[in-house]
Amino acid sequence: MSGPIGLGLPTPPPVLAPRRKTRQLSVGGVGVGSDSPISVQSMCTTPTHDVNATLQQIAELTAAGCDMVRVACPRQEDADALAEIARKSKIPVIADIHFQPKYIFAAIDAGCAAVRVNPGNIKEFDGRVKEVAKAAGAAGIPIRIGVNAGSLDPRLMAKYGKATPEALVESALWEAGLFAEHGYEDLKISVKHNDPVIMVEAYRQLAAACDYPLHLGVTEAGPAFQGTIKSAVAFGALLSEGIGDTIRVSLSAPPVEEIKVGDAILQSLNLRPRKLEIVSCPSCGRAQVDVYKLADEVTAGLEGLEVPLRVAVMGCVVNGPGEAREADLGVASGNGKGQIFVKGEVIKTVPEAQIVETLIEEAMRIAAESGETGEGSPVVTIS
Repeated sequence: MSGPIGLGLPTPPPVLAPRRKTRQLSVGGVGVGSDSPISVQSMCTTPTHDVNATLQQIAELTAAGCDMVRVACPRQEDADALAEIARKSKIPVIADIHFQPKYIFAAIDAGCAAVRVNPGNIKEFDGRVKEVAKAAGAAGIPIRIGVNAGSLDPRLMAKYGKATPEALVESALWEAGLFAEHGYEDLKISVKHNDPVIMVEAYRQLAAACDYPLHLGVTEAGPAFQGTIKSAVAFGALLSEGIGDTIRVSLSAPPVEEIKVGDAILQSLNLRPRKLEIVSCPSCGRAQVDVYKLADEVTAGLEGLEVPLRVAVMGCVVNGPGEAREADLGVASGNGKGQIFVKGEVIKTVPEAQIVETLIEEAMRIAAESGETGEGSPVVTIS
């Protein structure tokens, strides 16, 4: 074969709906709003006052593709650590503030890229909005109004009886209105709930009522499997309607796992350039090779390859040849051997024991010939 090999998805890739039009913010140089790509964030699990541990975790998140990171600030020693963390972090640091309004001002003074406030549990927050707006506006720092079902303002709990979509939205818009009265509108809003159905409805109502950028989250989503499912369902529903400007997948798992899931959700909707993706069948009685083993070995062998590439590893003759032809690189397996396809053409047939090795070699060759430097990544289809 000769000549350049065309790789990846159509440009621009199709999406289910255009983005909802919003105001535009800058969080430490990262654009937030409909004019910017949807960003993925997480939150450190380390005590913020442990500067070295926090910076180490931020470095791990940065390497995983995190766009911005939140850190908790429940105590004065945490507030005292913010300046060093914000200065040394390679990605924007957002201070997460609860209970004590004084830490909002500490975070602004420390040079954090943004501040998240929870109006439902910050003491006398409404009465301090004017001060907060003045300080944040002078520093050019955006604020996220983070309404959470677990800490909803008692007044709204009394009015609605529970954290309904209407209660969450009323809380968010009330606080945004207070900031607007004082001439401050560099706001991002979230209305999180642990129930995806309630969460989706709340964001739909909020999106219809304002043009602020929205941060999506299913709060307390649960352990990795459950939390991934709940977040994917909720985010998928909203993002497919063009709603959402930043996301955080809240998992009871290491923060890096949140980034992996969030990134994969955006990729699956063509809202972020695709990276290594394994699309595999569940296998069946027709398969003449160990599809599970092939899938695992190909995934491991191509990990970290930053080239938009679709690879098909097929286990039977029903869909195998067709899927392999549609991919950039593929194999149709059967009878102890595999036909290797590149852009729909069979280039060689190899014994089953050499399938993985051959696919990896061909993927590396294609990557080298493409001249790609990481603006997308491989899509591997295994069936």
